[in-house]
Amino acid sequence: MPLKKEIVWRVGVVYAFMLILGLVILAKVLYLQIIEGNKWKEKAQSLTLKDITIESNRGDILAHDGRLLASSVPYYEIRMDTRSSGLDSYTFNHKIDSLALCMSRLFGDKSPSAYRNEIVKARRNGERFHLIKRRVNYIQLKQMKKFPIFRLGANKGGFIPVQTNLRIQPHVSLASRTIGYISQSERGNVVGIEGAFDEQLKGVKGIRLMQKLQGNVWMPVNDGNEVEPKDGMDVLTTIDVNIQDVAESALRRQLSKNEAHHGTAILMEVKTGEIRAIANLERNSAGEYKETYNYAIGESTEPGSTFKLASMIAALEDGYVDLDDTINTGKGEVTYYDKKLTDTKEGGYGVLTVKEIFELSSNVGISKIITRNYKGKEAKFINRLYRMNLNEKLGIDIKGEGKPEIKFPGDKLWSGVSLPMMSIGYEVRMTPLQILSLYNAVANNGRMVRPRLVKSIMYHGNVVETFDTEIINSSICSRSTLKKVRSMLEGVVENGTASNLKNNTYKIAGKTGTAQIANRKLGYTDRSKISYQASFVGYFPADNPRYSCIVVVNSPSRDVYYGNIVAGPVFKEIADKVYATSFEMHENLDDMEDIADDKEKIPYTKNSYRKEIKYVLKELDIDYDEGKVASDWVATSRKEEEIILSNRKVTDKLMPNVVGMGLKDALFLLENAGLKVEFHGKGSVVQQSIPSGSRISRGQYVSIQMSMS
Repeated sequence: MPLKKEIVWRVGVVYAFMLILGLVILAKVLYLQIIEGNKWKEKAQSLTLKDITIESNRGDILAHDGRLLASSVPYYEIRMDTRSSGLDSYTFNHKIDSLALCMSRLFGDKSPSAYRNEIVKARRNGERFHLIKRRVNYIQLKQMKKFPIFRLGANKGGFIPVQTNLRIQPHVSLASRTIGYISQSERGNVVGIEGAFDEQLKGVKGIRLMQKLQGNVWMPVNDGNEVEPKDGMDVLTTIDVNIQDVAESALRRQLSKNEAHHGTAILMEVKTGEIRAIANLERNSAGEYKETYNYAIGESTEPGSTFKLASMIAALEDGYVDLDDTINTGKGEVTYYDKKLTDTKEGGYGVLTVKEIFELSSNVGISKIITRNYKGKEAKFINRLYRMNLNEKLGIDIKGEGKPEIKFPGDKLWSGVSLPMMSIGYEVRMTPLQILSLYNAVANNGRMVRPRLVKSIMYHGNVVETFDTEIINSSICSRSTLKKVRSMLEGVVENGTASNLKNNTYKIAGKTGTAQIANRKLGYTDRSKISYQASFVGYFPADNPRYSCIVVVNSPSRDVYYGNIVAGPVFKEIADKVYATSFEMHENLDDMEDIADDKEKIPYTKNSYRKEIKYVLKELDIDYDEGKVASDWVATSRKEEEIILSNRKVTDKLMPNVVGMGLKDALFLLENAGLKVEFHGKGSVVQQSIPSGSRISRGQYVSIQMSMS
């Protein structure tokens, strides 16, 4: 009996314990459901629902005529909610075959049965965010929206397009460093126009509610509370695509010819400071020239002889010399303490006028002018340079401008040879754009303007903000000094070191520059370690300046390093192109109004870019008929008293027809198609080695024959 009671007692204890435990669990469940129910529901929802940002459409960067320089192209990832609440079994089963057939025809990567089986399997597995296709373009998306099932939309058809934007530059490498980059991981978001105007370009992000599904997949929830993103604004630049193309092509050829390390070319409008072209090329390890750094804006170097303009302005402004004064340059050598300066002409120039000293770029002559008149008054000379704003940054639109360095007497690095060395462009450092701005000021009647790359900010075609011309210095020198230095700059081309650039069509004024680039450890003492920088800077037409230009070629390695030979031809090619296409630089022909009245006078026109052809014909007041032309490129023909334009389509990966085009247009089309071009002669294209319409691949060679040998 006692044993039985013991057993009953123990069972009772266990029963009581289990009862109490059950009551505790029940109480806890009731507590969680009733007291803390809302809290845990919110917690669960926070793990399966969240707001994500929707990227806005980034604004475009445009050339001065509205052509695209950079744009965001939308691509779409197509997803399907195979268990969408509105997608009933009857619709799915009766339309899936048609949907699969449409998909197969559009993309051609799978058979209809493969598409069908894939989607049916996804529906069987209950996939709410099944991947249908990556990298779908907008045209394909529009077609897919018309497909069976998908045409019913997100709720009834389960159709979910997810947009991503790919940033492209249609002209590939053209001014790519100046246009800039937006990828933080690749280049950083502070490069070029993309970085400087990021706030305007990026727009405002939107918000979308997403739900977490099995497999850590997030799907959009259409709850009606989505905040739509706001498109970014467009940036209208000052860049002229055609001139930019010429500048880069000319610079690349000259760099390659001279096996130089890098180079830059800038073309700027004199009155406004608008930069029409800015090319920067550097040789990579493969021997190719690419845009990797903005040397035009960022690289401060010793400019050499192009700085002599500033020295002459100072001496003329202070009344120390006049153009007809003479200086004996002797045998072309002069020594200041332990530093010997020499002239390029063996045996020297002897006695020269001040004007001739500048035209022939005599180091001996310039240094004598400055040291004789400013020795003991070095601060006066430096202050003259400062009054020309040469010690200040220009404040260009984009980041990365190099700082000019013009030291002052008493500075740590000032020495007894600083004055003569600075007078000829050493012991000072400036960027190509800063040197160009000085010459541009001379061309602009002494007014120094801030160079700029951006004209305005636009939103959906409407101007939001305009950037007007800013004056840095209203007068860098007196009118009399200005007249004298302009005469000297013209003399450089007419009689001096740049006489190879002289032509009978229009006048160029400018200055050659040849600077030694010292070895960091050995300075200028070991000539085998010294490289050179060749440059030419000036403006044109000299009698009525419209444009200024600078070309700098760094480290040419074929023993040819003089500015007139290495940099001058690039300047000349750019200037020739601008002059040939700028009607305002030419005198009006008295009989232009009679051209349209005489069939014989209707000019021959090359096949070319449609906008350019129309512009030329309008300027010449010649009738033309473009009919239903829709292509960007056109063929031309003469008919009675007008020019007929007809379509000349250019198709990706197919050889374009360039017969009848000028060399510039032919090169533009072929090089943009990725072809390597060899041409023979000049004039217009009469023959191409690859027939038009043939399939082509990047890197393929093509030869074109011009009409004149």
